[in-house]
Amino acid sequence: MPLFLESCRRNPDINWLLFSDCGTPSGLPDNVCVEPISYEGYCSLVSQRLGITFAPANAYKLCDIKPALGYIHQDRLRGYDFWAFGDLDVVYGRLRTYFTAERLARYELYSTHARRVSGHLCLVRNTSQMRELFMKMPRWKERFMDQEHHALDEGAFSRLFLWRKNFPQPLFKLVGLFNPLRRRSEFIEAFSTPDGCIPWIDGAFRFPKRWYWVDGALTNDRDGSREFPYFHFAIWKRGAWAERTAPLLEAVQSLACRPAWMIDESGVSEYVQ
Repeated sequence: MPLFLESCRRNPDINWLLFSDCGTPSGLPDNVCVEPISYEGYCSLVSQRLGITFAPANAYKLCDIKPALGYIHQDRLRGYDFWAFGDLDVVYGRLRTYFTAERLARYELYSTHARRVSGHLCLVRNTSQMRELFMKMPRWKERFMDQEHHALDEGAFSRLFLWRKNFPQPLFKLVGLFNPLRRRSEFIEAFSTPDGCIPWIDGAFRFPKRWYWVDGALTNDRDGSREFPYFHFAIWKRGAWAERTAPLLEAVQSLACRPAWMIDESGVSEYVQ
C-alpha cells in the first residue's frame, strides 16, 4: 500500500477516492482521500443510490459494481472531466505521459486492454450517458443483488462496447464500426500485466523480469526506455510471490520514500542506477 500511494502522489493532477474500513494510512498524499465507512454502511449506500438491495456476503462482489461507481458517486465527481475505476495491486507510472490531453480529447472510454474493459484501470468520461451506461447490461439489477461474482466489469460491461471479440482482427475491427459505443472508445493494450494470457509487445510469451520505478517513471528490463502507465501485480501475487513472506510495513514505508525501486520475482527493493 505505501508503494501504491507514493505512485499516486507522483500523479498530482489526478485524485483518488477510497472508501475504507481499514483506517487512514500514514503519510497520505494530498491527492488521495480516504473516507471511513464500514462494509455494511457502504453496501447500504450502494443500495440507496441504485434502488436495489445490495448485501453481498463476500466483499469481492464489489468488483461487479465498478461500472456503476460513476453513478453511485456522481455527487463526488462535479468538476471532473473523467472518472475511473481500478485496483489497488498496482504501481502507477506517469499516467499523464500515457493519457495525454490530446488522447483524452478523442474518446468517451479508455481501456488498457485491447479486447475487454480493463478492470484494473478504466477511464470513463464524466457525462450522464457514460455514468448510466451500466444500466444497459442485461439483468444488471438481478446480477448486482445476487451473491455470485460475475466479473461484470470485464464481462457484461465489455460486451456493450465489443461485439464478437474473438473474431480475427480484420472482422473484429469491421464489426466495431457498426457499434457507436465502440467507435467512441479506445481499447489499446498497455501491457500492464505481465505473465498473463496476453503475449508481450513483440507477440511472444516472453515477459519482463524486472520493473523499475524511478521518480514516478515506470520501465522494465525488456523494453528499454519505453514507459508504462502502471504495473499490475495480479499474476505475480498468485505465482512468483505466492509463497513469499510479506515484508514488514515499516520496511515498505521506508522504501516508498526512496526515489527509485526495483520490482522482481524476489519482491521490491531499492534501485540504484
